[in-house]
Amino acid sequence: MEITLDKQSANQASVKIKLNEADYQPKVDAKLKEYARKATIKGFRPGKAPIGMIKKMYGTSVMVEEINDLLSKSLNDYLKSQTFRILGDPLPVIEDADKIDWKAQKEFEFQYRIGFVDEVTVDLSSPIDVKEYQVEMGEAEVNDAITNLRRQYGQMTNPEESQANDFLYGDFKNESGSIEKTFSLPLSKVTEKELKNFVGLKKGDVVTFNPSKAIAEDVATVLGITAEEVEQLGKACTFTVQNINRTEDAEMNQEFFDKLFGPGQIESEEQFVEKVKAILAENYNKEIKVYSEEKIKDKLVANANIDLPEAFLKEWLLKANEGKVTAEQVEQEYPIYAKQLSWTIVSNEIAKANEIKAEHADVIEKTKDMIREQFASSGLGAQMEDSMDMFVDNYLQGNEGQNYMQMITSVQNDKVLAFVKEKMSIQQEVVSVEKFKELLEN
Repeated sequence: MEITLDKQSANQASVKIKLNEADYQPKVDAKLKEYARKATIKGFRPGKAPIGMIKKMYGTSVMVEEINDLLSKSLNDYLKSQTFRILGDPLPVIEDADKIDWKAQKEFEFQYRIGFVDEVTVDLSSPIDVKEYQVEMGEAEVNDAITNLRRQYGQMTNPEESQANDFLYGDFKNESGSIEKTFSLPLSKVTEKELKNFVGLKKGDVVTFNPSKAIAEDVATVLGITAEEVEQLGKACTFTVQNINRTEDAEMNQEFFDKLFGPGQIESEEQFVEKVKAILAENYNKEIKVYSEEKIKDKLVANANIDLPEAFLKEWLLKANEGKVTAEQVEQEYPIYAKQLSWTIVSNEIAKANEIKAEHADVIEKTKDMIREQFASSGLGAQMEDSMDMFVDNYLQGNEGQNYMQMITSVQNDKVLAFVKEKMSIQQEVVSVEKFKELLEN
């Protein structure tokens, strides 16, 4: 067997494997003898069929199978021995494979294309300036959150007269009468200019309106009709009120506090406001932590100067997901994939150089934290902790073991980022919610 590597560029190469009869024939002969021992062929006692007949019947297919196994193992072993990092999987050159005469040839040559990156160096000796942000909650954001909570836990009523933000339940008819339906019309979807025509209505009242002017959002969605039906509406549709539905905001009392946070956890309006403020800040700061860490990753990747084999990776992604994605989808999603791949290369290099490992115990603890967060608002508390081991096992064994591998990667990333932050010059900055949203948009 002869294996040669031809580097065609800084990140792509071809590998040629030449096989002669001595490389594969002993394994082929051994497999055929095994077939002969087990074969049941008409006219012969079990295991007594002539080896010549077995070769004629199975020789070519066994040879193809053994050569493919030999190629796979030899190629993998060869690539593992190289100093560069293989990306994706080797792509066989199909044009050459199609020319093979399996019945006549004794020597074979196979060619594969590979994509790789050479040795990656991540220099952490020079200081890297980065910013970490912390979101400070303003009074407006807290008040909005409290308003939404009171509305969410409010009580449904049926007032006699409509107001803004009510729901009008009734019968709709288009101008020609070809479309009739009964549904609930949210007045929050009505334009400010036309809202006055829907306020002050009572049961039995009829309002005439032009949907294209009165509905502030997509008319088809709000009215629950098709795009074709929208064209048939006309300018003088009617809505006959059958009922008025209104959600009265929940009162700021002990019953409301207990529903949200459990019995006795909050005992005053002041404590409630502080609790909401703390939860909002925690949620925003989780988001901005992700943002800050992405910026750190970007700087590390940029400093590593990784040259990915873009054309090769796009071809490999298309073939690896054959039938599931199109070339256009690969083209569109490639920048995201390339960014993730570049960070994985950098993270692995930092972990290897500094002996950073994701231990099994770390995986268990991170999985527990994830499950606790998912159940945070369920009120299960102690019951969940009693069954925590079962939840963890079920999750980590799910998705054919991929969940465990993903959690290992996540733990390693956490450790790598924590290690890197110790080497960096990090500036802390407190920002408002508005500034936080600007950062995300940019």
